[in-house]
Amino acid sequence: MSPIDQAARTAHAGQELLQASGDVIARRLEIVADALRDPLKADLREMSLMGSEKVEALTASAAAGLNGAMSMAATTAAAAARETAAAQGALNAVLTARNPAEAALAQGSWVTAAMGRAVNNSWAFGATMLKLQADALAPIHAAAVANAKRLKR
Repeated sequence: MSPIDQAARTAHAGQELLQASGDVIARRLEIVADALRDPLKADLREMSLMGSEKVEALTASAAAGLNGAMSMAATTAAAAARETAAAQGALNAVLTARNPAEAALAQGSWVTAAMGRAVNNSWAFGATMLKLQADALAPIHAAAVANAKRLKR
């Protein structure tokens, strides 16, 4: 999936989450109000879910966030390793140049290639960030949307 598609899908999920959250909060406030009016008829099952579902969804979201952070670290480490190797190669080319013009050409080639790699690295890092965002939102979105459907009157 392209980064643009990923961002659009995540934005849509965020909108669905906001709508579902509002619906769930409104319905659950009614359930709590009903319980306060008549505690013997309280929907204890639904009231117990109010906390446990949040913990479950947030735990899954945190796990996705941790996995995403590890992926970002790996992406960054790979970029750093590539840049280190490229810099070492460029330094070697400059040091072994036969004349100043050849050294300047080697340095210029490294700079030009480094700019291209910087763009590629930033796209890879951005794509990793978008995936982290989508993965971290998914369990919270799924729980809220499922609750909204279940609680709909």
